[in-house]
Amino acid sequence: MSYKKAFSPATLVALLLLAISTTLSAEPAAQNNSYDAFSTLPTYWTPSLSPDGTKIAFVQNVEQEEAFAMLATFDLEKGEKHYLLRSDNERVKINWYKWVNNERVVVSARYETRRGTTKVHDTRLLSIKFDGEGGAFNMVEWERIKRRAGNPNHIPQFQDEVIDWLPDDPDHVLIAIDAEVLGLPSVYKVNVNTGGVSRIMRGKKRIRDWLTDQQSNVRIGVSLNYDSGEREVFLKEEDGWRTLFAYNAMTEKGEYPVGFAKDPNILYYKGYKGDYRALYSLNLKTNERTEVYADEGYDVNGSLIYSPVTRDAIGVRHDGRFYWDERYVALQNGIDQGLPDYHNTLVSFSEDEQTYIVYSESDILPGVYLLGNRKEGTLNVLFEQYSQIDSTKLSEHKLIEYEARDGIKIEAYLTLPKGDGPFPTIIHPHGGPGARDFSGFDYWTAYFTSKGYAVLRPNFRGSRGYGYSFAQSQMKGWGLAMQDDITDAATWMVEKGYAEQDNMCIVGASYGGYAALMATVKTPELFQCAVSFAGVSSLKHVIIHSRRFLNNEFVKNQIGDDYDDLEARSPYYNAKGIKTPILLVHGEEDRVVPPLHSRYMADELEDYDKVFKYVELENGDHSLSIQRNRHLFFKEMDVFLNQYLKPTKNGEAVTASLSEE
Repeated sequence: MSYKKAFSPATLVALLLLAISTTLSAEPAAQNNSYDAFSTLPTYWTPSLSPDGTKIAFVQNVEQEEAFAMLATFDLEKGEKHYLLRSDNERVKINWYKWVNNERVVVSARYETRRGTTKVHDTRLLSIKFDGEGGAFNMVEWERIKRRAGNPNHIPQFQDEVIDWLPDDPDHVLIAIDAEVLGLPSVYKVNVNTGGVSRIMRGKKRIRDWLTDQQSNVRIGVSLNYDSGEREVFLKEEDGWRTLFAYNAMTEKGEYPVGFAKDPNILYYKGYKGDYRALYSLNLKTNERTEVYADEGYDVNGSLIYSPVTRDAIGVRHDGRFYWDERYVALQNGIDQGLPDYHNTLVSFSEDEQTYIVYSESDILPGVYLLGNRKEGTLNVLFEQYSQIDSTKLSEHKLIEYEARDGIKIEAYLTLPKGDGPFPTIIHPHGGPGARDFSGFDYWTAYFTSKGYAVLRPNFRGSRGYGYSFAQSQMKGWGLAMQDDITDAATWMVEKGYAEQDNMCIVGASYGGYAALMATVKTPELFQCAVSFAGVSSLKHVIIHSRRFLNNEFVKNQIGDDYDDLEARSPYYNAKGIKTPILLVHGEEDRVVPPLHSRYMADELEDYDKVFKYVELENGDHSLSIQRNRHLFFKEMDVFLNQYLKPTKNGEAVTASLSEE
């Protein structure tokens, strides 16, 4: 099905403009700690200030007869609220949004479609006035661009990559879009009011990403050969382009540009200090390199933070935020002194830096947005994300370290419920696998501990943030040492007296779902049950499916390509020996891990007469973004865990949850 048959620009906008007149209720829900409370989408998210600080844009999730997400604005001076776009989180999702000037908001919309026979996500870029007047329009009008592109049969999949917001030109932005050649974008200047376009940089051989300096000039191009992994970073100079960095992204440590200082001769990049990624600056005139920030024992992975006043880099997103600008250090310290028990993150500023928004959370505080005014010295609550959760019943996380069987030190987050142990226990491996768990509120963990379960979330080998060698451990390591790390986490819980070996379950999503299923293969005696949401069951099918995409060689490098080996490391091909009861849940329209993984797994478990249940979520995606599906998954998981885990000694939390059922 072609893009035009799936969603024309007019149809896409129409789907986002349905029932804008709906009246929304902002009254907090009654607090409770049933699975319903934790499976409710956050009420508000990503509030953002207009450049002049007089308006706030935000997304509100609404659960009425039908659940939907609404992009809205609020005028702080006039007290007026405007509803701009509505998404059902099924056909079209609000991906992100940003104020482009004081009058307009630019919105990335993502929708599910097909390219040939492959199910994919496409994105489009919309523009709408803050009060909704005139409605939204698709900024990237393909009919205008294709006249310049010379390839009218190719319709770019991703049309929302803004590479510069042009602060000196509030009527335009720069976008990168592969209008001429698939995967090789040109740079276009787009009018946010009219959609008018002009090309300022034609796509070049192998260049897949562009970077501008703080004067909005295109200065950096990054190439990547998907077959070989070779990556080069080029700098534009008066007499052409020169290579700054070159390395193999599959097999070597390398340097990657992240942004310019206000001085156009200073480039920030991520490089390595020993085995760990750090932030450096490079003087493009003298070639002098300076270490800007490193965190011993951890990678610095976040993006740069810029001041809207000076337009210079003032910090980096790492473990929240790290600032080297003294003004921001003082502001952050003042907020932390006022809210000492919480992790406080500055998320939005007016262009004069006098008005700001803070996101505040802790392990037991589900998340609150606050509005600050530096002139008035005030800080007031804007929104609560999960007002229905009784945070007094939640527990704090403890960062622990255990030793894997080969001596490697593994960090993990331990969360214990109220009362005395040993507790029924959940081992909860994260997805990715190139991700990691952090401290702070986590709705899965909060749900588990509210039921009286202890939770351990291991950052096993392959997790991001612990150095190059640790991350590279995932290469062809699925089901091997990575899995052993998770097994050793469960053993540690028993040895420390937090858990009993006959009262543990493993629960995971995506890669964590694979790990949960693989645990039933490798250690059938260790867990009483396993829950897999959107889990991989066949590594061979991952490789087969990846042939449809440009990064096929990267996937083979990560997972492997020997079919006999892949089958040995796949739950699907080892279902005969499984003894553990399994709950399989998968979204019908999952574009990340296709639902065939769980369907095939369910068929195999049924053929061998195993104890399992399979639930497929209608129109469901990979991230439980549809309210009814999140509710259904948590309901099924609640019933399943109640069946196979024994209550704590006092049993209060578990009994309370059972009474809700």
